[in-house]
Amino acid sequence: MRKFTVGSRESALAMWQTRWVVATLKALFPDAEFDVINIKTQGDKILDVPLAKIGDKGLFVKELEKALSDGQIDFAVHSMKDMPTALPEDLTIGAITEREDPHDVLISRLGVGLEQLPQGARLGTSSLRRSAQLRHFRPDLRLLDLRGNLDTRLRKADTEEFDGVIVAAAGVHRLEHAARITQYIPYTICLPAVGQGALAVESRRDDRKIQPLLDRLNHEPTRLCVGAERALMNALEGGCQIPIGAHAELQGTTLVLDGVVASLDGSTLVRAQDSGAPSEALEIGQRLAARLIEMGAGEILREVRGE
Repeated sequence: MRKFTVGSRESALAMWQTRWVVATLKALFPDAEFDVINIKTQGDKILDVPLAKIGDKGLFVKELEKALSDGQIDFAVHSMKDMPTALPEDLTIGAITEREDPHDVLISRLGVGLEQLPQGARLGTSSLRRSAQLRHFRPDLRLLDLRGNLDTRLRKADTEEFDGVIVAAAGVHRLEHAARITQYIPYTICLPAVGQGALAVESRRDDRKIQPLLDRLNHEPTRLCVGAERALMNALEGGCQIPIGAHAELQGTTLVLDGVVASLDGSTLVRAQDSGAPSEALEIGQRLAARLIEMGAGEILREVRGE
């Protein structure tokens, strides 16, 4: 068995995710060896500008993908929600791991849920998707830009600058901060980012030695659900600059996909659902995107891109 070099961002959460992948592979393939190298991405370097204003897709993956294409690493571990729908031609998503809880969560020093927050409460988030949906739910809320790794954002939740922060449940669980969660935000209020909670393991498309390992990491139910969500986002041509939320789940033998597109100020929100056989995951995503566009999402997206 050969030795493999793994690429990871250097944040505590990214390293947890990469160590989990390596430990899982090591248990499955005891003879394999894995070296992890840290690579700083553009999204890690630019911390004083809101993500949407940087105006680029793949902010947290491009440098890792370059290292992969150049042969410096054998595979890279990403948060699935950071992955653009279009990958470089020589690369592929070799595995999608079993999903953690996809919800967004509120962590508030006030100890109350969204409904009980005081008028004009200040919430920190780095996501246009979250802020748009929350403004639709409660227009009085003040949504403030919050950058930095998860540890930084959790520290800011304790300061008087914010009454609370909105982050992904998955990262909070992985770093063992679940006790700090004030509220799991219902999907009826805020749909998560595409792929939220799952990990993507990216590799070179022609690397036949690595794929048999990654096949053992792949979780088929998660792959199907994330595939439907990504098909929706791809059809809507979405990214971190666009307020798009989606969540798919298997309900028995049916895949159910919810999707939402919202204006930046939250005043307009279009939401719909589609379902079908899991084998039709991509078609379900495409159908739902077409339905959302018919309902007015196309006009919202044009306005958002114009801004």
